[in-house]
Amino acid sequence: MSAMRTVLFSTGLVAVLGLGYGMWSIITPGEERRRELIKNLPESNPGRMDEMRKRNVLLMQKLKEAAETDDNIARGLGRSR
Repeated sequence: MSAMRTVLFSTGLVAVLGLGYGMWSIITPGEERRRELIKNLPESNPGRMDEMRKRNVLLMQKLKEAAETDDNIARGLGRSR
Protein backbone atom coordinates (compact mmCIF):
# COMPACT_ATOMS: atom_id res chain seq x y z
CA MET A 1 0.00 0.00 0.00
CA SER A 2 2.85 2.35 0.81
CA ALA A 3 4.51 1.72 -2.54
CA MET A 4 1.25 2.48 -4.36
CA ARG A 5 0.89 5.73 -2.42
CA THR A 6 4.47 6.72 -3.32
CA VAL A 7 3.88 5.99 -7.01
CA LEU A 8 0.62 7.98 -7.03
CA PHE A 9 2.22 10.89 -5.19
CA SER A 10 5.21 10.91 -7.57
CA THR A 11 2.92 10.73 -10.62
CA GLY A 12 0.80 13.59 -9.28
CA LEU A 13 3.87 15.69 -8.58
CA VAL A 14 5.24 15.12 -12.09
CA ALA A 15 1.82 16.00 -13.56
CA VAL A 16 1.63 19.25 -11.56
CA LEU A 17 5.17 20.21 -12.58
CA GLY A 18 4.41 19.39 -16.21
CA LEU A 19 1.24 21.49 -16.08
CA GLY A 20 3.17 24.39 -14.55
CA TYR A 21 5.87 24.19 -17.22
CA GLY A 22 3.24 24.01 -19.96
CA MET A 23 1.44 27.07 -18.65
CA TRP A 24 4.75 28.94 -18.29
CA SER A 25 5.69 28.17 -21.89
CA ILE A 26 2.28 29.39 -23.11
CA ILE A 27 2.50 32.64 -21.15
CA THR A 28 6.05 33.63 -22.12
CA PRO A 29 6.28 35.68 -25.32
CA GLY A 30 7.76 34.23 -28.47
CA GLU A 31 10.99 35.39 -30.04
CA GLU A 32 9.26 37.85 -32.38
CA ARG A 33 7.22 39.40 -29.55
CA ARG A 34 10.36 39.60 -27.38
CA ARG A 35 12.20 41.52 -30.13
CA GLU A 36 9.26 43.91 -30.43
CA LEU A 37 9.24 44.51 -26.68
CA ILE A 38 12.98 45.19 -26.63
CA LYS A 39 12.66 47.55 -29.58
CA ASN A 40 10.02 49.59 -27.72
CA LEU A 41 11.98 49.92 -24.49
CA PRO A 42 12.85 53.50 -23.50
CA GLU A 43 16.55 52.63 -23.55
CA SER A 44 16.42 51.96 -27.29
CA ASN A 45 15.10 55.45 -28.15
CA PRO A 46 17.90 58.08 -27.96
CA GLY A 47 15.51 61.03 -27.68
CA ARG A 48 13.65 59.45 -24.80
CA MET A 49 16.91 58.55 -23.08
CA ASP A 50 18.08 62.19 -23.26
CA GLU A 51 14.77 63.31 -21.81
CA MET A 52 15.09 60.80 -18.96
CA ARG A 53 18.66 61.91 -18.24
CA LYS A 54 17.59 65.57 -18.05
CA ARG A 55 14.69 64.67 -15.76
CA ASN A 56 17.01 62.65 -13.52
CA VAL A 57 19.49 65.55 -13.33
CA LEU A 58 16.70 67.94 -12.30
CA LEU A 59 15.41 65.45 -9.74
CA MET A 60 18.87 64.98 -8.25
CA GLN A 61 19.32 68.76 -8.04
CA LYS A 62 16.04 69.08 -6.14
CA LEU A 63 16.99 66.24 -3.80
CA LYS A 64 20.36 67.85 -3.15
CA GLU A 65 18.70 71.20 -2.41
CA ALA A 66 16.23 69.49 -0.08
CA ALA A 67 19.05 67.71 1.75
CA GLU A 68 20.99 70.95 2.23
CA THR A 69 18.09 72.97 3.64
CA ASP A 70 16.77 72.92 7.19
CA ASP A 71 13.18 73.47 6.06
CA ASN A 72 10.75 70.59 6.32
CA ILE A 73 9.59 70.21 2.75
CA ALA A 74 7.32 67.31 3.69
CA ARG A 75 4.81 69.77 5.18
CA GLY A 76 4.05 71.16 1.75
CA LEU A 77 5.27 74.21 -0.06
CA GLY A 78 1.87 75.71 -0.80
CA ARG A 79 0.49 75.77 2.73
CA SER A 80 0.73 78.90 4.76
CA ARG A 81 0.56 79.00 8.54
